[in-house]
Amino acid sequence: MFELHHLSAQDQWDWLQRRDVTPVELAEHYLRRIERLNPELGALSRVDGDLALDRARALDRVPRAAELWGLPLAEKELSRRAGFPATGASRALADTVAEATDELVEVLDTAGAVSLGATTAPEFGLPSYTEPIGRPPARNPYDLERGPGGSSGGAAVAVAAGLLPFAPGSDGGGSVRIPAAATGLVGIKPTRGLVPAGRDSLGGLVVPGPLARSVADAAMLLDAMIARRGEGVPFPSTLRPPDPGRLLGPAVRGEGRFTVGVTSQSPWDDAYEITVSPEAQSALAIAREALDALGHGVEEASLPDSGEYPRAFRALWQAGAGAVPLDDAALEHVEPLTAWLVRTGRDLRASVLAEALDALARFERALIARLFGPEGARLDAMLTPALALTPRPIGWWDLEDGERNFEQQVQYTPFTSFLNATGLPAITLPIATTEEGLPMGVQLFGRPGGEDVLVSIGRQLERRFDWQRRHPPQW
Repeated sequence: MFELHHLSAQDQWDWLQRRDVTPVELAEHYLRRIERLNPELGALSRVDGDLALDRARALDRVPRAAELWGLPLAEKELSRRAGFPATGASRALADTVAEATDELVEVLDTAGAVSLGATTAPEFGLPSYTEPIGRPPARNPYDLERGPGGSSGGAAVAVAAGLLPFAPGSDGGGSVRIPAAATGLVGIKPTRGLVPAGRDSLGGLVVPGPLARSVADAAMLLDAMIARRGEGVPFPSTLRPPDPGRLLGPAVRGEGRFTVGVTSQSPWDDAYEITVSPEAQSALAIAREALDALGHGVEEASLPDSGEYPRAFRALWQAGAGAVPLDDAALEHVEPLTAWLVRTGRDLRASVLAEALDALARFERALIARLFGPEGARLDAMLTPALALTPRPIGWWDLEDGERNFEQQVQYTPFTSFLNATGLPAITLPIATTEEGLPMGVQLFGRPGGEDVLVSIGRQLERRFDWQRRHPPQW
């Protein structure tokens, strides 16, 4: 039986423009699904039903042609909206209320979106899973005993289960791409600085990005994120101001032939025991064969020397956690991983942090030169597995030993963090499913500002595999 959530976000926008459905009717539809399904899935941590309907009724104040006019979504739990809880998904800040609204939330409001609430995230967005202690975990709709990854895990569950048409997330080490891959979605991590409304982070690691069922829906949401560029855009030398709709066009057309490198190598290979599962290898092989059949040039490629990378990224991640606004007493109320990251981050010497930033900058230059530079391979994009392992069972993570937990995260997701450290754009694509019916994706990354190439290739693969029509069996 057809229901509104079976439509793509683009189709829903078209229906709204033609007045075949109203913003109130669309919001009510999704709120009913949330009321029925969210208790089992744990996708949203906060539901603002009455406010959402008030917002939908008041949309005549926003131009109907606005990029997201009338479309429901929910901000990630880590985002701040004035007057609402601003806990950072932590028990230590349980009584904190936001005094101001984050710029990205304002941008999406201005684009005409209707926020239904907030999607579940882990504490301060630090883990690559969404199993907050003391609260129900977010559950993967393809298998409720498995997690969706993190930290945008609730957003991924909501989109995969049809509780939202798409959702914004944030990605500091893979936090959009990991849950997208684990739940059969498309996730985009844009080039560092492309979305100026993202909250600043040490080393520019964290960037906002979309999760959606299709490449075009993801591009539509990302275009809305960058449509209104404010002052003080970080890293302005790397990017030109985008043209309106610059990504949606390539994502719909899916044109061009490109040279794509392929590797299952990661910068963590010498630091931890990394095993790329047969399921991940199979997804990579399927994508590679499809690219070849589509007429792209496909060749083996390798990353530059990454001996410095693991220690440098780890130091930067710890230093970023060390800036979390908690005193020693409050640290007694956070999760063991958070406490370990914060304490080790605060113990780092300034010289160690400076060395880490220098090492990551060297790795960035070497990576771009080797793969995309005039003296290098001159590739248009690189293909890797999205995840090394299948979606992890809930409870798989060591929640007591921070050191071991960090190692587990690297073993699950060795292919994502280096693109945050280098600032390059990346997209995850749900190419395959396992024999158990679990999604397995691949990742494409490209040169700075190369999102148009990634969405073009992604759309070509989407036509071939038709993944936007897949739905978790019972949802």
